[in-house]
Amino acid sequence: MKASKKTSGRSGLDTVEEVIQQANDSIYGLGAGIWTRDIGLAHGVAKALKSGMIWINAYGAVDPAAPFGGYKMSGYGRKMGEYAMELYTEVKSVWVKLNRM
Repeated sequence: MKASKKTSGRSGLDTVEEVIQQANDSIYGLGAGIWTRDIGLAHGVAKALKSGMIWINAYGAVDPAAPFGGYKMSGYGRKMGEYAMELYTEVKSVWVKLNRM
């Protein structure tokens, strides 16, 4: 991400860094949407954002196999996907001796 990258001006902010800072200043972090033609820039912004779900050139699409959850005041942990299994399971070891005949 270039430090001098300018925004389209629609946000009222001048640089991408200002947009990231304003987004991260929120006490919430469930989802964020990024609209751009520069996919490399979008991935850099996504990495910098403190949000549980980030969409690039889309918003709100989810898949049950993908983790769902937010950062900060937008939740604890993840629902759906492999990460959610920990919420609903407990590990247990069971040992059985089998008699050989």
